[in-house]
Amino acid sequence: MVKLISKIGDLINESGLKKKFIAEKLKVSVAQLRNYETGHSLIPIDKAYVLSELLGVKVDDLYERSE
Repeated sequence: MVKLISKIGDLINESGLKKKFIAEKLKVSVAQLRNYETGHSLIPIDKAYVLSELLGVKVDDLYERSE
């Protein structure tokens, strides 16, 4: 089974953007953004595209595959 490991937290930290700003752009709470960062919930695909644009990365870069 393939497991996805979130790289969102690291990418946000590298970007220098504030989490509150990102959460507002995604139309989610900071707490929900934290769930995406920690892998407690997967980011919906529409929000993944917005986040990847904000961070200047590809959607594929938001997660790492682990077998």
